[in-house]
Parts: sequence; structure tokens; C-alpha cells
Amino acid sequence: MSPPVGTVSVLLGAQWGDEGKGKIIDYLIENYDVQVTARCQGGNNAGHTVVANGKKYDFHILPSGMISEKCFNIIGNGVVVNLDAFFSELDHNQVNREPGWEKRIMISAEAHLVFGVHAQVDGRQEASLSSTNKIGTTNRGIGPTYSSKCFRNGIRVADLMGDFEEFTERYMRLVEHYKKQFPTIDVDTTAELARFKEHRAKLMELNLVGDTVSRLHELRKQGRSVLVEGANGAFLDIDFGTYPYVTSSNATVGGACTGLGIPPTAITQVYGVVKAYQTRVGTGPFPTELKNEDGDRLQTIGQEVGVTTGRKRRCGWLDLFLLRRSAQINGYTAIALTKLDILDSFKEIKVAVGYRLDGEPLKAPPG
Repeated sequence: MSPPVGTVSVLLGAQWGDEGKGKIIDYLIENYDVQVTARCQGGNNAGHTVVANGKKYDFHILPSGMISEKCFNIIGNGVVVNLDAFFSELDHNQVNREPGWEKRIMISAEAHLVFGVHAQVDGRQEASLSSTNKIGTTNRGIGPTYSSKCFRNGIRVADLMGDFEEFTERYMRLVEHYKKQFPTIDVDTTAELARFKEHRAKLMELNLVGDTVSRLHELRKQGRSVLVEGANGAFLDIDFGTYPYVTSSNATVGGACTGLGIPPTAITQVYGVVKAYQTRVGTGPFPTELKNEDGDRLQTIGQEVGVTTGRKRRCGWLDLFLLRRSAQINGYTAIALTKLDILDSFKEIKVAVGYRLDGEPLKAPPG
């Protein structure tokens, strides 16, 4: 499972996220010649736990390659960036205490920004849904930020780096847009604008923002091996997931191209990370879910608690029918199986091999 030099490898969650992608990324960085790591989608709504040199890192927005001095790191245009979380994460993991760290990371100028109003809208939209229809959002404002992007009133990092008065005007229009829909929204615009002015100064001082498409192209021309780390999982993908119980971005292989500006022909390896049993955070279909002692044992032994939300994960048997669908979409060249040892204490281990509807076998999972 060695990433070829000078090419692009993509590592994806093959299920509903939380498959152990961080551990596999850590392994690849430590054992192979990975020189560039890149985030292509999502935001700080997903978490990777990475351990390097005996130190534990909790990453939500930072690429995992920040643990290695040999890696250059990209936050691509497809990522929605919460700058409060970005700088807080640098500090929490003490990354910003390492000499020259700022020379090893670049944020795309075309990435969209997450604001406080997005988080408030996220919570209100979730609260408006009935108990049976709740998505289980992380309330980090990720969905509303992608909505702003599609509505074309979103604000990009490039806007922040330009004229601050123009940025302020766009920001106020965005807040007013959402206040018309949710009159009870209460945003301290003065305080948030002051924070963003500080963020702008830091980004400029450290030279953290740039043209990541050109940078990636140059790195590839130099023969650098690139590892794209996907967030979430295949069945949380906005198009191919268990809609509407999905995330707001493309968590399948296509997201690597659109979220970084790399051609599909550059991708030579696609790694699917598969947990030996199935887990899911939040609501949504889960055919193999175990609502019994076995499910409780999987949750306890596997320490199934979300890195980002702190919520207990729902647990069940491995679903090979869904996994086949995941492979059809992503074209995995290799599978990394995680947490197989958690099943050691079970006398009987089950897997799903197909679905039946009204007694008839299905050829594909229902949409």
C-alpha cells in the first residue's frame, strides 16, 4: 500500500466515517515517502486522532501531515474554513510552537469561510426538524456555509485578504440575509469582525494563504508524492450517501478533484479505510445496527465516542453489501481494515452480504 512517488493517492472513509483514517494516514506518513498531505472537503465537523512520537494530536481542520517536518500541507478550495477553530487547533496541538511550521501549510484563497451566523443557522435548522427527521448535525455551521457557497453569497478567504471594508460589507449582508430567515439570530458582529481582522493580520504575517492549485501542480512536477485525506465517509457523501442523513460535501473520490483542483488522471491509488464492524454517529439508516448487548460491547470495547462531537456511536455488524457499493463508487485499489481485534471477544461474528425487500433480493442499496 505504498503511495507512488510524484503521484496522488486518496484515502477515504468507506463507511459512515470514524473508520480510523487518522491511524492509517499516520502509518503512511511514518512508513512511506509521503511529502504532501491535503484536505479537500468538509470542515471542522470531522475529527482525526493521530499519534506520532508518543504525542496525541486531535485534528479537525488541520491536515494530518502537520505531525511530520517532511510534509507540506494543503487546505484546499473544497474545505470550509473556520479560522477561529484553525488557530485554536494550532495552539491546542502546539503545532505553532514548532520551528518553521508556517512554511509547511497553505490555505486556498478560494476556500469559503465559516462564520458565527452559520453555526446559529445550523442549530436552528436542526431544531426545526421533527425528532424522526433530525440529521444529527455537529452544529459547526458546515452545512449553512456550503449553502452560502451555492447561493453565491458566501465569503472566501480571498475576500478576507483583500480590502477589509469590502469584506465587512459582504459580511454584514450575509448576516442580514440570514436574519431575515431567522429573526432571533443574535450575532455580535463587532466582536466577530474584530477577530477576523486579527486573523487577517496573522494570515498575512505568516503568508498562509495562496494559490493551492498551482502549488500542488508544482509539487507534483517536482516528483513529490501527494496523499489526499478525505473527511467523513462514503455514505455521508452529499450525492451517494444515505440522503438526507449526510454531510454537505462530496466525501467520495470525486471530492479530491473538485476540492483541490487536481485532474482525475493524476490519481493512481485510492485507499478505502474499513472498520471491521459498522458505526454511525447521529440519525439515519443503519441496517446492521445492534440495539442489544453486542452493540453495547462493541461501543465499550471499541471506545466508540466521536472525536468531534463526544457522542456515543451506534454500532453494528460489518455491511459488505454497502461496502461493495462504496467500492463501485470509489474504485479502491486497496482496503485498510481497522479494529479487527475488537471482535476477538465475540464467539460469533456476523456480516451482511445482501438486502431483501418484500422477500426479493436487492441488486443495490435503496436510495
